[in-house]
Amino acid sequence: MESVEITEKDRKLAEQCRTCPLCKRARRKQRGLAFWFVKRLERGICPACKAYKKVYGREPHEPEPPEEDRSLESV
Repeated sequence: MESVEITEKDRKLAEQCRTCPLCKRARRKQRGLAFWFVKRLERGICPACKAYKKVYGREPHEPEPPEEDRSLESV
């Protein structure tokens, strides 16, 4: 498997996606207009959504893991 380098710019963009009201709602609700919109944007339009996928390894519309699982991501 190919190793992907995650830059500081990627981390900043991923944080922007993580705090984006639209993306947060899509992750939390998993349905509705926000979910549909984010699911379509991540396919190549939004650089923050692309960075989120690169940094966190999951699609921007997928729900965030429970709190205890998040501590493993920073390792």
